[in-house]
Amino acid sequence: MTTTATSNQAGLATELVKLEAQVSEAKLPDALREKSVDMLTRLKRMVDTGIYSQEYDRIAHYINNITTIPWDTYSTDKLDIVNASSQMEKSHHGMQEPKDRIIEYLATLKLRRDTGHVDAVKAPAIFLVGLVGTGKTTFAYALAEVLGRKFARIPFGGLGSARDLRGRSRLFLEAEPGNIVKALREAGSMNPVILLDEIDRVGVDERADIMGVLVELLDPTQNNRFLDHYLDYPLDLSQVLFVATANNTTNVATAVLDRLELIQMPSYSDEEKITIAKQFLLPSALKDSGLREDQLKISEEVWPLVARPLGYDAGIRTLQRTIHALCRRVAREVVEGKTDAVVVNQDNYKQYMKAY
Repeated sequence: MTTTATSNQAGLATELVKLEAQVSEAKLPDALREKSVDMLTRLKRMVDTGIYSQEYDRIAHYINNITTIPWDTYSTDKLDIVNASSQMEKSHHGMQEPKDRIIEYLATLKLRRDTGHVDAVKAPAIFLVGLVGTGKTTFAYALAEVLGRKFARIPFGGLGSARDLRGRSRLFLEAEPGNIVKALREAGSMNPVILLDEIDRVGVDERADIMGVLVELLDPTQNNRFLDHYLDYPLDLSQVLFVATANNTTNVATAVLDRLELIQMPSYSDEEKITIAKQFLLPSALKDSGLREDQLKISEEVWPLVARPLGYDAGIRTLQRTIHALCRRVAREVVEGKTDAVVVNQDNYKQYMKAY
């Protein structure tokens, strides 16, 4: 045996020891542990005989994937209704109906836990529908924070095929687990909040297959045995809180809609946008721009112009961009020594909002 071959064999043997340790330490389901031990035996045979093949890499990759899934890790829900309501008021202005629906869900969880029916609780599948910029994604983040759960996001815009969700069989060379498994691994928990973002943006050609996978994901009678083709082992997703979002329901299959609890995200009035800007957007933009609170003031008569620079807008993204642009212009003047503080009023607002 050549020196190079001996060195390669030693490297494979070292990697094999690491893989054996991973399997030993991971809390795998019994069937997967048995399968992994059989695979490790095959790898040991390859190392002992000095025969290397692509099969070695495939098995090693598989073991790395299954041992990093948080099989028995679950977050404990925070079910303090008063605190949850307070947190949601601080993070989202208005949106009373969506907030009420979430608080009702928490109340149900609390009653079930208090009466000893924790195992019977099935996480609902929530569907947030609203125009661009109405806070669907941030609401999902806030929900995870209120519950004390981990969070993961799966963007559906540009999703290539159903295999992106369900995984690709290990028969293929570039086999990988699907986005659901990756989301669990990213979250480090088996009961995270998983955001299925913009499910209405799936391409026409792939829509039927992807909607079929969504039906299985969101149906509480099926998602306790969700099969990822790469793992080739059923996953229990019954405790995952799925939150789907869409701008409208036109491109969402009826079978998927039937398994979702729809919550309509309301458009913001100008008054609500001004309140959000004062309480959340402006303080955040000042911080991002390095400005002190006293270095930029906006007069009351200017706020309606800031809230609607381009006409009616249901969301707050344009408002957010407007405020950030305004802060950057003031920051530039401060750095250039032209001023130390600015009050934006009727006389000078065009100077600071000239892009609009």
